[in-house]
Amino acid sequence: MAAQPGQKRKARDSPITPFNRAAKRVKISSARNILAQTADGALNRNGELDVSSFVKARQFEVEAMEQNKTASKGALSTRAFQQVPRDMRRRSASHNKSRVPKRLRVRAAKEMKEDNTPTVTARTRKPTAQQRLRSKIAKKAQKRNEHSKLVKAKRKDSKVAVEESATIQPAPSKPPKAKSNKLIEPPKPPSLFRKRQIHKTWLPTHLFHAKRAHISPPEAPLWRFAIPLSSTEKSFRATHRAGWTRGCVAWDTSYMSTVHLEGRGSGLINLLRSVGVPEDDLTGKVGEKWRKGRRYWSGWIRERDRVEQWISKVQIIWCSQGSETSLRTTGGNHSTSPDTSKRQIFLRVHPAAFQQIWLELLKVAKVQRPMVSIQDLRFELGSIKIMGPGSTETLHAALTPSPANGESTDVSCVAELWNTLRSLNNPATTPSRAILAFDVIDPRLRHPPKSVTTEPGQDQKLLQILSAWPVDAMQTEMTIFDRLARHTASRLPSQKAINRRKSTANPGSYPDLLPTDPKIPVLLLVERSENSSSSTGQGSWTVILPWKCVEPVWYSLMYYPLSTGGTPRFGGLDEMRQISFEQAAPWFPADYPGTSSGLDWELVERVRRKKEWEKKPKGRRIEWESVDLGLGRQGELGLGWACDWERLFSRPRFGEDKSTKENDESRETGKKEDATSERDAPTETKAADGEERQPADKNADQPDTTNQDPDKPREDSKEKLMIKPNLLHHIPFKELGTLLTKPADLPPRSLITVSLGLIHRGVPLACARIYRFPTKDAALRDAWFQQVNGKISSRKLASKSKPVNLKPLIEAQPGTELPSIHIATTTIMADSSAVPQAGHADYPVCPDEEDLIGFVTTGNFNLGEGRGTGIGCLALEKVINKLKPGSQKVCIIREAGSGIGRVARWRPVD
Repeated sequence: MAAQPGQKRKARDSPITPFNRAAKRVKISSARNILAQTADGALNRNGELDVSSFVKARQFEVEAMEQNKTASKGALSTRAFQQVPRDMRRRSASHNKSRVPKRLRVRAAKEMKEDNTPTVTARTRKPTAQQRLRSKIAKKAQKRNEHSKLVKAKRKDSKVAVEESATIQPAPSKPPKAKSNKLIEPPKPPSLFRKRQIHKTWLPTHLFHAKRAHISPPEAPLWRFAIPLSSTEKSFRATHRAGWTRGCVAWDTSYMSTVHLEGRGSGLINLLRSVGVPEDDLTGKVGEKWRKGRRYWSGWIRERDRVEQWISKVQIIWCSQGSETSLRTTGGNHSTSPDTSKRQIFLRVHPAAFQQIWLELLKVAKVQRPMVSIQDLRFELGSIKIMGPGSTETLHAALTPSPANGESTDVSCVAELWNTLRSLNNPATTPSRAILAFDVIDPRLRHPPKSVTTEPGQDQKLLQILSAWPVDAMQTEMTIFDRLARHTASRLPSQKAINRRKSTANPGSYPDLLPTDPKIPVLLLVERSENSSSSTGQGSWTVILPWKCVEPVWYSLMYYPLSTGGTPRFGGLDEMRQISFEQAAPWFPADYPGTSSGLDWELVERVRRKKEWEKKPKGRRIEWESVDLGLGRQGELGLGWACDWERLFSRPRFGEDKSTKENDESRETGKKEDATSERDAPTETKAADGEERQPADKNADQPDTTNQDPDKPREDSKEKLMIKPNLLHHIPFKELGTLLTKPADLPPRSLITVSLGLIHRGVPLACARIYRFPTKDAALRDAWFQQVNGKISSRKLASKSKPVNLKPLIEAQPGTELPSIHIATTTIMADSSAVPQAGHADYPVCPDEEDLIGFVTTGNFNLGEGRGTGIGCLALEKVINKLKPGSQKVCIIREAGSGIGRVARWRPVD
């Protein structure tokens, strides 16, 4: 059927459906078969050759072969734009021949002509409503700028005006007055983008990510920022390769919040001590380099009034002692005593916990003596994180040290030492938590960047520097702590001025530097994963610089040609979570539900998972009430789409006074059934009206809902959580040693974050249930230990036997131990080296609810380890005995909606 004029594609005889793949295979097969005639048709009745019949038969075969060549060419043909690599494709490539490389443009034009693809030029295209609005605004701006154009024309006519404009430099402006103990407002965006940033703030690189990444929805910004979530192209394996084997990945982390603390050294130490910084780091020899500004500190801080409530993990950076910047900003106080001289501190924190930490610091600073001032630098400082073997090489091309007076060729300053690190493949080989501070030039003067070359003998020199690390003996000047230096660096020249300077340079060379070029202060932090099981884990660089300088540095990073080929990749939150997951490192706040920020994240994820579950048809979604857990147990434990911490902590804490429990049960008499029988009986996770299950333990932890309108729908807020945020406590890894010696100090409902690794097959997913090995049934416990120590059996899967219904037996004898029939379906095999695999009739069933100890918060297939791993949280009161040295840390993981458990090993992580 011929295509009609204006029709983009030829009409099809039948619509494309996912069920006509077999027909497509038949089409391809028939296109490759050439029709032919037998030789009998060329012979007459007497067996003699008939020339005319023979010629006609051969003519038919030749035509069939030509038709077959045409058909087979079109059966599996690809268009010109499909020959371009995936990362170079564009949406308009299929109807614009100029979008493909030159070698494919002739072919693309021919395909467009054959396929009747309409081509529209900018002149003939009908403008859209947005384009008409833009043209209207442009006309108004043109009229408004007529006066300024006349003034510029007069200046061009006058040579004197041109010379004066070239020689006179703009007077340096003073930075705005610092606002102590007050939150600052986001920078005022340009008028063109002002309406799009009413309830959120764009990152400095938002325009770069807008067409290359999925951004957080406008109606639901993350922490009041428009943050890139993930790349628009497939990037799971590519991110793993770039972060670990070849290349590098960069993230714009300008959403990280920075708090500036200034005061006397003793006052700052007292403030840090009150929020949980260890005493050895504040006054001991362990933190001596940190207090001198040679290292940074990373750890957890807590509330002052409630020492058991930890808030978040932060990074604390001291300004170096004796720095000229510190003396200039504090009025020239030349006192050498660290306790009396004024010092400065940067405290970097995740934006999810910024509000809580800001209020806590403000509360402590108001009563602190000597006084400490606090400033909000959220929109004054930005940051970029880059990781991978090519990260150092890429940073060298973007961060060119600014020339200083008396510069020498020896390694006598931090900038010169930075130049010697260009061949470094892994930042983790540098000293732990190292800091580099220096000034760089405007990266636009060196754009586009060129590949960094390594001098002969550079590797030997690099090893000497890494072993000695002369930065600790240098007098570093951290100009990034100077407000005037940050303000001056933010006043970068326009791109037009940079282009004029580039036009005067020789071809293939960069413009010369001028004494008036602004210097951009930067601070480089070396980060490494302390939780990775591999000793050769990759490290990362974090570049802290002024907010307005992030964009030019970012473009230099993205367009740098790596020596291994390609360019650096960019990542979003999903890629950052993936890298942290492969390092066996928890990601804040998702993997810390014991904190207020982590609990907020979990509540939002609950709503999202529930909506995704409700969107699915009933025939394709899991029915949580009908999940078979074996042995007659029916129904999922808690909410299937959530990490149901209410279900886990609905019982009294281990070791709690029994009288308190009896009083609570007596208050519930007449309202509900006994709490013990309600826990033993199967509990439904969702009522008929769709409301959540109420826990058995009713305390003052619940919100008052007596005056709530029953007809009014509930809001998705913290009120739905039966346990208030301040009743879940996260325990950092470094605090576990103290709790092991003093178990009485264990806070109620405490959680620890652990790394999970499956021993055999399987992949743990989020919301999976974590069990300890059975505590009451010894035979079932032995069956699970056999899964830990044995190998997977090669026997074929037997038909699943119907589980025995023990509900009548349990109801007849409540409170008694289950008989031996409890493990009838988990008979131990005779061969101890071969164990049944999941789905086999002899595979052990999951433990009861009393052995539930936690949930998986992040889980997937780990490309680095080649198996399924995860990050989860466990109830510390149920596993505190396993933290002792020599204890076997094993558990059972069951995916939500499934009745099959898998053995795994766990270890605490920070």
